[in-house]
Amino acid sequence: MPLRWEILHSQKLIHIVADGVVTLKDMEEHFDALVVANALPYAKLFDAMRVAPVYDDHDVMMLGARLSAYTATSGSGPLAVFGEGQALKTVFKRFVNVSPSQRPAMLFKTEAEARTWLAAKTAAP
Repeated sequence: MPLRWEILHSQKLIHIVADGVVTLKDMEEHFDALVVANALPYAKLFDAMRVAPVYDDHDVMMLGARLSAYTATSGSGPLAVFGEGQALKTVFKRFVNVSPSQRPAMLFKTEAEARTWLAAKTAAP
């Protein structure tokens, strides 16, 4: 499976790892599982070091529609993605632009940078 995730309820964190080609179907299954687990509002740490995203404009719009339905009732936590390459930057920007959520989202080169930022975003005031 090219997309794996671990839901850490005690930390209100989801650690996602992409490995290989990730399609719209993979992303839909991922979001469906988060909704069923009542974890969509959790912070997300997304390891995209080995991702090969495969989406077209239609797929991006379909994902945006699904997210609109989900976030209307449960919201979505901050998203820290780490990885490199122009393809990842392009997909990340498209995803953030189509996402209805007003959550903070950032792209980082390293896991350490992503974790530091995410910890600051989720720290109690």
